[in-house]
Amino acid sequence: MKRKPIYVELNINTDMEKLWSYTQSAEKHEQWDLRFSSITYLPRQSEDSPQAFLYETRIGFGLRISGTGRTKSSIHRETGVRLSTLAFGSKQPISLIRHGAGYWQYRPNKDSITFLTKYDYATRFGRVGKWFDRLLFRPIFGWATALSFDILRLWLEKQIPPCVSVQRIAVHYISIMILGFLWLYEGLVPKWIYPEAGELAIMQNMNMFPGAELLALKWLGGAEILLGLLLLLYHRSKWLYGMQLAALIALTASAMVVEPTLLAAPFNPFVLGAAMLGLSMIGMWTCRELPNAGNCIRKKGELKP
Repeated sequence: MKRKPIYVELNINTDMEKLWSYTQSAEKHEQWDLRFSSITYLPRQSEDSPQAFLYETRIGFGLRISGTGRTKSSIHRETGVRLSTLAFGSKQPISLIRHGAGYWQYRPNKDSITFLTKYDYATRFGRVGKWFDRLLFRPIFGWATALSFDILRLWLEKQIPPCVSVQRIAVHYISIMILGFLWLYEGLVPKWIYPEAGELAIMQNMNMFPGAELLALKWLGGAEILLGLLLLLYHRSKWLYGMQLAALIALTASAMVVEPTLLAAPFNPFVLGAAMLGLSMIGMWTCRELPNAGNCIRKKGELKP
C-alpha cells in the first residue's frame, strides 16, 4: 500500500524574518499548529548541531502522545530560499506514528512568502494501522496541517491571534451544526413524518392552499431540508444567511399571525425562531476571517484561483 506524503503550500503576505520567527520559535509555533499541544526546545550542544525538541499532543480523555524530534535549518544565499528539515518519532505504544521526516520551505516572492511543507511517516499496528492511517488519520492530519497554515496566515496578515481563530472555528461550527440539524428536523419530522401533530392544522387555518394543505406542507418541509443542507455545504457564504434570516422571520411571523395562542405553548414557534435567528447571526458573524484549510494548495503543482 503506497503512502502519499502530506503536502501543504500557502502564500503569506509577510516578510521572511517575521515568518521565520513565528515558525522557528517553539513558543509561537505551538500556538498556531493544531497538531501539537506543546513544543519544548532542548539545549543545543553547539550552534551547528540540530535543534532537538520534545512535543506533546492531547488526543482527549486525558491521553497524550509525546515524542521527540530534531530540526536543522539552511539558507540558500543566491535565491534567499530557506529550508528547515525535520525528523520526529514517538516511542509510545499508543502512538500511531512510529517515526517520520519532512521539511518546511520558505520561498521569497515580490510581496509574499510561499510557505510549504512536505512530510511522511511510518505507522504502528501493522496492516490495520496502515488502513486506519490511509482512510482516516492521514486525511485529518493533512487537513489539520492546512488549517494551521491558514491560522498562521491570519495571525501574520490580520493580527488575529491563533487562540481567537480557534475559538471562532469552534463557535462557528457548533452553531452551524445545531442550526443545520434544526432545519433538517423541522423540515422532516413535523412536516413529513408527523404533519397531524400541529403543522397541518396551522397550514389549514391559513386558508392559502384549500384542499392541498398536506402537499403544500411537504413542499415547505422540502424547502427547509434543502436550506439545512445548503447551510452545511456553503456555511461560508453570507448570502445564505440573508436567505435564512428572511425565511425564519417569514415562517415565525406567519405562524404567530395564524395561531396567536401558540405563544402560550412552552416550546412555540417564536422561541424556536428566535433561537435559530440567533444561531444564524452567530454563523454569519463568525464566517468573517474564518480559517480555511481550502485556502492551501494540497498537491504539488496545483494552482489556486
